[in-house]
Amino acid sequence: MTRCGLGIELSGIKFCSMAITKYHLGCTAWSLKEWVGRFFTDDAKPADFLKQYSSVFNTVEGNTTFYQVPSRETLQKWRRATPDAFKFCFKFHRSITHDKQLHNVEDDIMRFLETFDPIADRLGPFFIQLPPQFSSDQFERLETVIRLLPGSYSYAVEVRHPDFFDNGGKEHRLNRLLKAYSIDRVIFDTRKLHTMKSEEASILEAKKKKPKVPVRFMNTASRPFVRFVGSNDPVGNESYLKEWAIVVADWIKEGLHPYIFTHTPDSVSQPAVGRKFHQLLSELIDMEPMPAWPVERQDEQLNLF
Repeated sequence: MTRCGLGIELSGIKFCSMAITKYHLGCTAWSLKEWVGRFFTDDAKPADFLKQYSSVFNTVEGNTTFYQVPSRETLQKWRRATPDAFKFCFKFHRSITHDKQLHNVEDDIMRFLETFDPIADRLGPFFIQLPPQFSSDQFERLETVIRLLPGSYSYAVEVRHPDFFDNGGKEHRLNRLLKAYSIDRVIFDTRKLHTMKSEEASILEAKKKKPKVPVRFMNTASRPFVRFVGSNDPVGNESYLKEWAIVVADWIKEGLHPYIFTHTPDSVSQPAVGRKFHQLLSELIDMEPMPAWPVERQDEQLNLF
């Protein structure tokens, strides 16, 4: 008997697929029109994108909330389109982190978080990304914010200023604070991106936007949060993905539940990099097979006739 973890309807036919359960794996978004016919089915419309995406991946970086807070109606629509185990990792709005840089934002944060109460069961860690200029001089602001964050949700903090990578007092202070409140430190791995020698437009643009910061292979709480930025070629990332597979396998064995997000300069290749990572992880630890892509299930159905 085949156990069905979740399913998706394509042209009126429901395809069974196994769900990933031991960790969360996802991309930076779910609504790329360039995925139609490559990852999504050939006839996929924007209204289908989230349902099809969440039939394969079980989390997503909610970068849209950095720019605009969705309505409750929109959130409910997203909830209905996703299976029970799916988690959104919504990014704090830029007005909180980048415009005000955590200064006098207590009311803003509470209003922001309350927006998501109706879909609490679909929430992974909230993603608090601090701007590059946010240094240890503003550390007390971060302490104030972390102390007021409701314990009913989980959080992950990303720092980019060199102060927090000094292997000394400033970095240790940050890590102690995050550990004390069971908050994960986002691990941003851009090593592959910044070692590539290419004139491809997407790569040059990504290098401008993505910081070159040291990688820390450590966790401060129970949901290690990794953002891996690789090349557009999944195979070209293999040495880095193998390294992360070893780390993630150990985390899972320790009882932690990692969140892994794959980025690529062209965005189109993100699902393929995620699939490659899951394959490498499956070679190290007993793991459910990754669900087939919607376009592949569509092709499987066509082959039956």
